[in-house]
Amino acid sequence: MGRGLRILNRVSASPLIDRFGLRKPAERLLFLSSKNAFRAAEKVGRQFTAVQKLTKPARLPKASGRALFDLTPSDEQQMLRDAVLAFANEQLRPAAVAADTACSTPAALLTQAAELGVALMGIPEELGGAGAERSAVTNVLVHEAMAQGDLGLAVACLAPSAVSTALVLWGDENQQAKYLPAFTGESLPPAALAIQEPRALFNPFELQTTAKKKAGGYVLNGVKALVPLAATAELFIIAAQLEGAGPALFIVEATAAGLKIDAEPAMGLRAAATGTVTLKNVELPGDALLADGATEVYAECISLSRIAWCALAVGCGQAALDYLIPYVNERVAFGEPISHRQSVAFNIANIGIELEGMRLATLRAASRAEQGLDFARETAIARKLCADKGVVIGSDAVQLLGGHGFIKEHPAERWYRDLRAVGVMEGVVLV
Repeated sequence: MGRGLRILNRVSASPLIDRFGLRKPAERLLFLSSKNAFRAAEKVGRQFTAVQKLTKPARLPKASGRALFDLTPSDEQQMLRDAVLAFANEQLRPAAVAADTACSTPAALLTQAAELGVALMGIPEELGGAGAERSAVTNVLVHEAMAQGDLGLAVACLAPSAVSTALVLWGDENQQAKYLPAFTGESLPPAALAIQEPRALFNPFELQTTAKKKAGGYVLNGVKALVPLAATAELFIIAAQLEGAGPALFIVEATAAGLKIDAEPAMGLRAAATGTVTLKNVELPGDALLADGATEVYAECISLSRIAWCALAVGCGQAALDYLIPYVNERVAFGEPISHRQSVAFNIANIGIELEGMRLATLRAASRAEQGLDFARETAIARKLCADKGVVIGSDAVQLLGGHGFIKEHPAERWYRDLRAVGVMEGVVLV
């Protein structure tokens, strides 16, 4: 790396650069080379190594149940939700426009998100975390609050905790000892749960990414799409069709030979810095397979991810409603606020009604997951409702703002683009 930078510095100092008018291109090349070199050095510098020997996997106990059906958050849940909501409003919301334009999340923002301790809350204390119990409902509240700041930035901030959550839920003692300590330190590693593939009508249970068994391990081939933080990620959990079995999850380090990253900005979620991960004959050791490739674990992963996307849709929809109500009350047309028009008032009311339904369906699915009950049906209902109604809320927000909804001065157009991802995305986030 040092030799390459010295050569570039020598070239940029040459008088021939100015003679041929190449000063700015040369400086740009030097900047990009330096940036990529230091980013590569940072990846190489972090080593995933076990800091302690575990005799068995560490799991969080289930959240204590309530005698009566009650959706009121506990004091701890309310405090955590309030802290995340404050972060979303004070940090994510002001940074959303620039992040969407740049198709990246500021590193400082990811550091601040890590300091909230969302990932730590999902890691047992014996592994250096701060988790006392496993609560899918609490995670839903966190995801909803985060998305009220900005859905794309929320995805970027929550993506690493999806990987740590997967390791806590399904990793064995060796996998936990090797990888989880990195998620409890001062610097949270960028990481992503990659399931999506680049094709129409994608079915997460019919993967084209393959994993073939070999002596002592596996060989992965395929392409994963819309992976958040792809360019900077140090660790992936990747879904692949395991030869002779079914879809399974594999732990893949970003430094693995044959793994290639390409930027893939999409219509929405641009702040999440999405990219493609191409795997060409990527060789993995035998201990890279999560949960021995159990099909029920993979199905649980898909369901928990879909609940998380529902929570994000509710949060983004709530942000839209909170923005629309004062707007329609203050916007005057023909001598009176536009909220005096029945069509506008009914539309606002419909958004509020749909949001309540989306929220209740999501909490119901999360509650059953938390209790250890079957939650596939409830997840499917919540997913259908949030995917359909989320898009309608995004469209109505643009419509109610009129011309203001079509320009970037107001956030409605970004909400519309981001909410369309809810019915498309698989993986990425977990509750």
